[in-house]
Amino acid sequence: MNPLLPPFPGDDEGRWEILSTEYLFRRPWLTVRRHRMLLPNGQEHPEYYVLEYPTWVNVIALTPDDRMLLVRQYRPALDVTRYELCAGVMDAADASPLAAARRELLEETGFGGGEWSQLMVVGPNASAMTNVSVTFVARGVQPLEEQHLDATEDLSFRLFHRSEVYAMLAAGQFAQALMVAPLWRYFAEHPL
Repeated sequence: MNPLLPPFPGDDEGRWEILSTEYLFRRPWLTVRRHRMLLPNGQEHPEYYVLEYPTWVNVIALTPDDRMLLVRQYRPALDVTRYELCAGVMDAADASPLAAARRELLEETGFGGGEWSQLMVVGPNASAMTNVSVTFVARGVQPLEEQHLDATEDLSFRLFHRSEVYAMLAAGQFAQALMVAPLWRYFAEHPL
């Protein structure tokens, strides 16, 4: 079980036994392994694929005047350019998901500071992926420095009123499920 995922009674019930494992692909951002598994009912699953990814982080960032900071970028897999939460990957140098989230917000937007709290932890695809996505709410963020993107990043950012973000969410304009879920939760807990 991923240590960042909150435990739930019965998490270890019905576990499948791993009979063998073969690594098929290993890269810094993706590792693929194939298991031969034995199910509790005695059936064997000869080819079960698991994708290993690092922890992902999202930030619902709000300025002191209660505007939300969104980034806009192209997503090649879906071939769309959309607004989304500031997000990224936890690096080995990050002490925690919170440290990764603070770093990503500063890098992508130049904003930082404020009061931070964890909103939720979810598994992107619990059947095939080992990682979790941790979402934080950062209240009172302000511009601290210039945006400093990696060579492979091409994005812009903009401030929106919360009502505009809610309207975008309700209209289905966010493409990433791992951002839609925390945004719905945020608005459920902080109605307009």
